[in-house]
Amino acid sequence: MDLHFTPDLATDEERTAVDAALPANGARVRRHLVLPALHAVQDRLGWISPGALNYVSERCGVAPADVYGVATFYARFATKPRAARAVHVCDDIACMLAGSGALRKKLEPSEATLLSSPCLGLCDRAPAVLIETAGELPSSLSIAPATAQLSLDTSTQTRVGGPELRLLRRVGRVDPESLDDYRACGGYSALRKAVELGPEGTVAEVVASKLLGRGGAAFPTGRKMEAVAAAPARPHYLVCNADESEPGTFKDRVLMESDPFAIVEAMTIAALAIGCERSFIYIRAEYPLAAKRIAGAIARARAAGLLGENLMGTGMRLEIEIRRGAGAYICGEETALFNSIEGKRGEPRSKPPFPVQAGLFGKPTLVNNVETLANLPLVLLDGGAAYARIGTAESTGTRLFCLSGAIARPGLYEAAHGTTLRALIEMAGGLPAGRRLQAILLGGAAGTFVAPDALDMRLSFEDARAAGATLGSGVVMPFDETADMLAVVRRVARFFREESCGQCVPCRVGTVRQEEALERNDFGLLDEIGRVMRDASICGLGQTAANAIESARRNLKLFGAGAP
Repeated sequence: MDLHFTPDLATDEERTAVDAALPANGARVRRHLVLPALHAVQDRLGWISPGALNYVSERCGVAPADVYGVATFYARFATKPRAARAVHVCDDIACMLAGSGALRKKLEPSEATLLSSPCLGLCDRAPAVLIETAGELPSSLSIAPATAQLSLDTSTQTRVGGPELRLLRRVGRVDPESLDDYRACGGYSALRKAVELGPEGTVAEVVASKLLGRGGAAFPTGRKMEAVAAAPARPHYLVCNADESEPGTFKDRVLMESDPFAIVEAMTIAALAIGCERSFIYIRAEYPLAAKRIAGAIARARAAGLLGENLMGTGMRLEIEIRRGAGAYICGEETALFNSIEGKRGEPRSKPPFPVQAGLFGKPTLVNNVETLANLPLVLLDGGAAYARIGTAESTGTRLFCLSGAIARPGLYEAAHGTTLRALIEMAGGLPAGRRLQAILLGGAAGTFVAPDALDMRLSFEDARAAGATLGSGVVMPFDETADMLAVVRRVARFFREESCGQCVPCRVGTVRQEEALERNDFGLLDEIGRVMRDASICGLGQTAANAIESARRNLKLFGAGAP
């Protein structure tokens, strides 16, 4: 039977908010609309009351206890009363080193709730703050670099650079809200090419390009597309993973904010190739401007006949739906993301079956992150074979690298695979004048610390693997001699402890024990804890939660003279 925690009823305002987010009263509502309904209440009131939870349960046909479990899983949902205005202060690695702790002590926002936050994806402009204000016209505003006055400096933008801009060629050069500007710079010519090639020809070009996924797993994109396209079960789904929550990473945010039509076009190409008529882009809650820009691009593309029914006269249809995340790093894992879209707690699923066989709603699903999909127009316009000649034999194309921390010109840099770490850092001006390099974090919190002797390592999947490192999500974060590296490593451990979904024991317990060992300087257990998490955790979070800490011990000799 359904478990009702309380007899509370929703207020008229709460009912209005939920009803506005769902089909008309009486219509059959599937549970995949649970998250939009919860967002609607929080956007309106600033928190989700027991009565509102009961009403969401009633409207979505989901047990009240289940809805409560979903709402309490996500960090951005508040189930206890708080002010309509919430100020989230990032305290993750880049912002911590940039003084976010001192900033928070100075902040005394009137009639607001002050909260600490993991990475807000603004590491190049640290420290960062996100302000969410509930009401009839809710708003979300990111401020970086933030001061105690919490005033936005609109002149501060992410710097982009590189010897040859391909993925970033339109960033800062076109109006991201203008379809005409996008088309004038070559936009939608790749989609026309995809229509000419047909699904099989499009997939063949992606296979020939040897494009590997840019989210960290580096799986061949063409092989995924082939598998979904050939799957007999219908319908097929496409999911763009824009839940970019890896500390130090902001590349997908920049692409969505500055070149949103490119992401919509890329999703359209992928959907046509796999025979998909309904797709989703899952955008983290901390990226309000990205969500706004993508929504605008979808609407304008639909109005121009580039989405919707009879797409470009092909007789096919495609809809792209936006799903807002709600503050859960684990939802970057593909199967946890599927559960979240379906209105469930964002807990990973066991594999097999794999997404290409049974993904979203149990159907064959192609899931890729923003940067991976953004490469598809380049693949089609260059031709797969020509694209494969850029970079190295095993790591083709260019790569986006997020440089923050102790760097003269932090920002987003594009370079061909095979560029050395030294050359990349020099592109960004090197370290600030007079500073000495102590360490570099590659790939984010789930990545690897390397010492200055790794500067001549080539940035390719194969070279990183040979060096016992990883490119991960493209994070390159140098630390100078002023950084307290033990504090940095402890922050990494706290991040994984807070972000573990708790579904499996090795990760739920291991991340806690790992943080405890670091806090009490008991380094002897770290290897054993890391081995258990890596070998027994259900998903990549637990399997990589000890990576950075183990590498700090191995490469930086951080834990004393006895460190191996």
